[in-house]
Amino acid sequence: MRVILLQDIENLGKKYEVKDVKDGYARNFLIPKGLAKIATEQAIRWAETQKEALVKKAEEELKKVQQLASQIDGLELVITVKLGKEEQLFEKITSQKISEKLADLGFEIKKEQIDLVEAISEPGEFPVKVKLKHNLEAEIKVIITEEKS
Repeated sequence: MRVILLQDIENLGKKYEVKDVKDGYARNFLIPKGLAKIATEQAIRWAETQKEALVKKAEEELKKVQQLASQIDGLELVITVKLGKEEQLFEKITSQKISEKLADLGFEIKKEQIDLVEAISEPGEFPVKVKLKHNLEAEIKVIITEEKS
């Protein structure tokens, strides 16, 4: 039986692909669970338009991510903090703090996207990688300076 997959199914295929499967597998598992539907000519045309829309959406998303990467690549992010007598920070700079600072500048970067091995605990300049979708990366420079009273 020919069916159109309504979502990605491991070891079978991707969403909106037309596949030949055994009748029992289609009738007893795929169709009742909403994972596939019978591939009529009309349904195949519908699946093709859906697939084209997915491709177009993915291309637009890639362009947005590329634009974001070019905007933040090389960005210098200055964070001012209070320092103790021996130049130690009162609070460590974590990926959460960097994410919040980027949000203040208008960039929507989640803390999980910031590749920080360990929290920054001293003043100075630190290169930090930002991992974006589509395997794109950007590098920002985080500059920790003393807050002047």
